[in-house]
Amino acid sequence: MAVTAAMVKDLRERTGAGMMECKNALVETGGDLEAAVEHLRKSGLAQADKKAGRTAAEGKVALAVSDDNSKAVLVEVNSETDFVAKDDNFVTFADAVAQNALEHGANGLDAVMASNVNGSTVEEARQALVSKIGENIQVRRLAMLDSNGVLGAYVHGGKIGVLVELEGGDESLARDIAMHIAAMNPEFISADDVPADVVAKEKDILVAQAADSGKPADIIEKMVSGRLRKHLSEITLLGQPFVKDSDLTVEKLLSQAGASVKGFERLVVGEGIEKEESDFAAEVMQQARGG
Repeated sequence: MAVTAAMVKDLRERTGAGMMECKNALVETGGDLEAAVEHLRKSGLAQADKKAGRTAAEGKVALAVSDDNSKAVLVEVNSETDFVAKDDNFVTFADAVAQNALEHGANGLDAVMASNVNGSTVEEARQALVSKIGENIQVRRLAMLDSNGVLGAYVHGGKIGVLVELEGGDESLARDIAMHIAAMNPEFISADDVPADVVAKEKDILVAQAADSGKPADIIEKMVSGRLRKHLSEITLLGQPFVKDSDLTVEKLLSQAGASVKGFERLVVGEGIEKEESDFAAEVMQQARGG
């Protein structure tokens, strides 16, 4: 059967694959549209497997919030280059994954990947995107809050995402706290939440530093206590100066609003992934070669 332009167009609309890929798939399957779709899917899977070992440390944190603001989710979707992270196809995929995670995320990432989006599973859509874009694409992790309280969400530049849950206050305050967490990266909510071993380790370091001062033991103890309090305020949300008004601590800001923080989640693109050294010219050449 002769492959027509109309057949190629139909296959492109069904799969999103390139023109030559569609034409070749139709030739390979004798013009059978359904067989060509299956052929392209298998081809996409093969390409996805081939690229799976390549480091994907760039990407986007996508956010989805329920209509009643009772549930919110962040999803980190990774690409190999920042160039691809800005691609419309990649951004659309990441946003679609976040929307699916809003419904299925409570059951874990595997449930999200098995959920349906535009007639295929999220995993199948990921494989197709790998084939189309030519980079390793991975859905790495998600964070979700589901609450009867007040939820706040903030995403900075698509690279840092924060969810925060308040008891009391309002959505404006919750968003401000989320913005603060994005900027200041507190490790814990309050000093009471800092594990005893973390406190002990920091105290040992401070004692060793103070011992060289030659001061009496009682003075050293006071120095260590003061420095330890300062360190705890730096790593805890409540102890930090509020990013929009340094005259206020976050604890005081919340107290004025009759609110408290019940929990928060913070995702940063590529956090903990060892990145490969590259440059923009290499990224462009990689894109030009199609992977």
